[in-house]
Amino acid sequence: MDYRKSVQEMEADSRNIGIIDIREEKDYLADTIPGARNCFWMDFPSEEMDARELIGGFGYAGEPLYLVCYTGDKSDDICDRLNGWGIEAYSIDGGYASYLRLAMSRLLAGELPSSEENGDSSATTTITITKNEGAEGEGTKKKRRHTFTYAENVERSIQKKFRKEIWRQFTRAIREYNLIEDGDKIAVCISGGKDSMLMAKLFQELHRHGKHNFDVEYLVMNPGYNDINYETVQNNAKLLNVPIKVFTSDIYDVVAGDAGYDGSGSPCYLCARMRRGHLYAEAKKLGCNKIALGHHFDDVIETSLMGMLYGAQIQTMVPKLHSSNFPGMELIRPLYYIREKDIVHWRDYNHLHFINCACRLTESCTALSCTGTAQGSKRGEVKRLIRSLEEKDPVIAMNIFRSMENVTLPMVLGYKDDAGCRHDFLTRYENGELGENKEA
Repeated sequence: MDYRKSVQEMEADSRNIGIIDIREEKDYLADTIPGARNCFWMDFPSEEMDARELIGGFGYAGEPLYLVCYTGDKSDDICDRLNGWGIEAYSIDGGYASYLRLAMSRLLAGELPSSEENGDSSATTTITITKNEGAEGEGTKKKRRHTFTYAENVERSIQKKFRKEIWRQFTRAIREYNLIEDGDKIAVCISGGKDSMLMAKLFQELHRHGKHNFDVEYLVMNPGYNDINYETVQNNAKLLNVPIKVFTSDIYDVVAGDAGYDGSGSPCYLCARMRRGHLYAEAKKLGCNKIALGHHFDDVIETSLMGMLYGAQIQTMVPKLHSSNFPGMELIRPLYYIREKDIVHWRDYNHLHFINCACRLTESCTALSCTGTAQGSKRGEVKRLIRSLEEKDPVIAMNIFRSMENVTLPMVLGYKDDAGCRHDFLTRYENGELGENKEA
């Protein structure tokens, strides 16, 4: 029996309904259907009693269920099982991609969903401006109405609602690390996710209102996106009025061919290195001397912990680097001080929808990388660890960050200098350089 329903049919269901997103947690957290709860399809109970307990725990006992996965295939299987137990359940036809396509089409048509924080259902805002005309004391007041476009409303949110959390942290990183200098031409690299698209808008604001004499190119690489992801990148650029320049590469084909689908190791490192090389090369063609990537504060501290837990080393993601393979080129990370939760808040406040990883090896819920062997899952583990620690003490995240700039070299077991030479604490000890007063 066919239990498939479209997103529109789900929205038209006037009953109290339950929505369960059965994609990986990282994709669920990146974006989902409003009100959905998450249970990865591989963890979904195979026994009736356990399934009813899970559904009841979500608060959906007795309610019709709508399940969403990447494509609809896995939600079909689970719906068959649930209906066999007498639990009314439907699979969203086309999976999450169908919801994303519908949401984007509504935004392009000027429709916004209402929310508690931002209840306006229109993508535009009209205000009345009162302006004095004539000499001081002799002028008359004149009113005019101005309608802000969707992109202008997003820009206003950066400068007003998110000024402290986002705008000030962006300009702080640029100032403290001297990321932008007069005469720079910067390629703002847009992957299509929330971080890089916010970075593009921040650069637009800085270029419009800032004091730096620099030029910007908004660069998008299509490494082999599927249709829905490529459409989403293009539609967001149109919605946000970002003048992107797109070039194509065959990275996904190369990585898939090299890594295969056997789950033996992660293709993420190879993919990241190839993507960066292509971005440098294309930026150089455009006359740029810097590329800007959208790594944020949480990326920095997660990378620091991942290095210790899984790489047996202490190092972090620095705010700028000279390119080793492209002389005269630099990499900068202007979102260095911005927390991911604030980027998510900005995204949701403006009803935006972005692509996540979009990798062919992880975009399908049938890929073996969904079993937890992928590198992305290690980052997810660290992300959850930091989140749990922050719940107990909110200073934890900042302490991890600060620890990377408060390294006391005499009190570490060993370190490598710029030339790659290893220095051991025993040498310093035998030279009488270590004493109790230096130990924490």
